[in-house]
Amino acid sequence: MLGSRRSRRRLTTALAGLGLFVTGAALQVTTTATPAHAATTHRVLFDDGHAEEAGNADWIISTSKPDPLSQDSSPSSETDWTGALSSWGVALQKTGDYSLKTATSALTYGGSSTTDLSNFDTLVLPEPNTLFTTAEKTAIMTFVQNGGGLFMISDHTGADRNSDGEDAVEILNDLMTNNSVDSTDPFGFSIDTLDISSGYPAAISDSTNEVLNGAFGTVTKSLIADGTTATLKPADNANVKGLVYRSGYSGNTGAFFATSTFGSGRVAFWGDSSPIDDGTGQSGNTLYDGWNDTGATNAALALNATAWLSGDGSTGGGGGGGGGTCTAAQLLGNPGFESGSTTWTASSGVITTSSSEAARTGSYKAWLDGYGSAHTDTLSQSVTLPSGCSATLSFYLHVDTAETTTSTAYDKLTVTAGSTTLATYSNLNAASGYVLKSFDVSSLAGTTATIKFSGVEGSTLQTSFVIDDTALNVS
Repeated sequence: MLGSRRSRRRLTTALAGLGLFVTGAALQVTTTATPAHAATTHRVLFDDGHAEEAGNADWIISTSKPDPLSQDSSPSSETDWTGALSSWGVALQKTGDYSLKTATSALTYGGSSTTDLSNFDTLVLPEPNTLFTTAEKTAIMTFVQNGGGLFMISDHTGADRNSDGEDAVEILNDLMTNNSVDSTDPFGFSIDTLDISSGYPAAISDSTNEVLNGAFGTVTKSLIADGTTATLKPADNANVKGLVYRSGYSGNTGAFFATSTFGSGRVAFWGDSSPIDDGTGQSGNTLYDGWNDTGATNAALALNATAWLSGDGSTGGGGGGGGGTCTAAQLLGNPGFESGSTTWTASSGVITTSSSEAARTGSYKAWLDGYGSAHTDTLSQSVTLPSGCSATLSFYLHVDTAETTTSTAYDKLTVTAGSTTLATYSNLNAASGYVLKSFDVSSLAGTTATIKFSGVEGSTLQTSFVIDDTALNVS
C-alpha cells in the first residue's frame, strides 16, 4: 500500500528478553583461538551452575573452574583432577584434541563471557537440579539449532538433590517443552517419570553408529542404578534414535540412551548419572564407580557420544561456536516469522500480521518504521556459521514511502552481519512489491555473528521497510 502510515499504537509483540542475548546495539563477531596442541580442538563446556554438586552429587570434572588445567595442566590420572566426572574430563584431555571448561553462572549465547556457549561445540548438562531460566533455555536451544551439541544426563524421578521441588527429569523436560525457540517436541523424545532401580541396558546392533562404535571403543551395555528412560516420538523428529534400551524394551519405549538432531546441531540423552560417576571426588560425597563398572561400557559410551556431539571425525554436528565439518543447511530460526515473536530480537510491533502491509508469504512479516515521525526499529538474530562453509544471506524487502523526493534519503534501513555493513536502503528504493536481496557472507564462517536490520525514520512522511522470507544458507 503506497504511503501507508501506521499509528503509534501498533501491534505489540512480546519480544523483550527473548531471542539470542543480542542487544540492539551489540554487533559483534566472536571467534575463539584454537590451542596450539591440536589442529582441530573440540570445545566442551560442562555445566556446574545448576546445583550439580548438591547433596551427594559431585558432577564436575575438576574443582578448578572454569579451567581444569589450573588444577593440573597435564593430568595423567583421573585423580589429578578432583570431581566425580574427572575420569571423563581427563580421558578427553589426554587425547590432546579437546579443550574443556566449566560454567558456574547463567548460560548465555552470543555474549562476551569466556564460558558463553558461542565459544563451544558441546554443552554437557550432568543432572541439573535447578530450572533453567527463560533466557538460558533460549540460549541452549539456539546454540543447538545453530550447530552445537547438547548432552543431557538425567536421573530418576524424585532425585531432588537440593530440595527445591525440581528434579532432572522435570528440568530437562521443561527445557524441551517450555522455551522460546521451539517447544513442539523439537528433539523427538520426552523423559519418563520413572525410578528404575537397577539393570544393564543393552546397546542395539548397529556397526555403523559412531556413538556405539567410535574411537573410544565399542558399546555393548550401560548401567542403570536408580534412573529413567525416554519415550521416542519419531513423528515429531524423524532423526531421534534409541541406542541403548532397558531390558524388555525396544522401538519407541524404554530408551536409556538416545540421540537426535535439532536444526544444525546434535543431541544425546542418558537416563542416569550413575554411569558417569567415577567413584572419586570431593570429600563428604557418597560416590560409586559406574564409569569402570565391569558389566558395562560406560566410558566408551560417554566419550564416543562427546566426540559425536562435537563433530570429531564425523560429518555434520558440532560447531555451536564455529567448528566442525560443513553440512548444507539453512541456519536462521523462524526465517519467515510465522512463529511470531520467537528466535528474533526486535522492537515492539516489528513482527506483525497487520494488514496494512502484506506479508510476502504466510501471515507474518517484519515491518520496521512506517510512523511518519522520528523513530528507530531493529530486528536481529545471532547465528553461528560453521567453519569451512560458503554462506549466503538473503531476504525479501519491500520499501513503501510517502516521501516524494527523488534525491534525498530521509529514511534508511541498514543491514549488517557482525561488524560488516552489507547494504543501506532508503526511501529512494521504494517499489511496489518485494525484491530479493542476497549477500555472500562466507567471510564469517567459523564465527558467531549478529544479523541485524536497523531502520531509522525522519521526522515527517513515513517510510516502511518490510522484510519477509529470510535465509542464511551454508554449503
